[in-house]
Amino acid sequence: MSSQAQQPSNPEAIDPVPPTDYGAFVVDVLARTTSNGAQSIDQKVLRQCVGLASSFLVTDTTINPQTGIDTWDIGLSRLIDIIVALHARNELELETFNTVSKACSECWMVAGSWRGLADCKNRIKDIATKLRKIMDPNGRTYRGEAVYAP
Repeated sequence: MSSQAQQPSNPEAIDPVPPTDYGAFVVDVLARTTSNGAQSIDQKVLRQCVGLASSFLVTDTTINPQTGIDTWDIGLSRLIDIIVALHARNELELETFNTVSKACSECWMVAGSWRGLADCKNRIKDIATKLRKIMDPNGRTYRGEAVYAP
């Protein structure tokens, strides 16, 4: 009996996963929520977008190491600019402020846990500085209400 050596089968190549882009995601979601002519931003949707910041930090930077930090930063920075604008218009809800504070904390932990994300910590510090500027002078409350602090 002759035994034929089996040739290893060539597995089909896996198509690369398209990179995520937090900046594009934020623009798309906010455009859809304001396309109906609304004068204000739905803060529930805003909170959902902000709540995804740490997940996008991981996916943007791992799927696209060259520009992932930048796409993530663009997305979160746009959201923070909206939050600061809502504060200036006296429309920022405490729940939204707490959500962004928690998201910054989560992003800080992710940046400290994943290799190659040290630069993100500086960007998170910049965002946290913007948030601190709209807090009450005591640095622990927003408009007299206690806020999420890690």
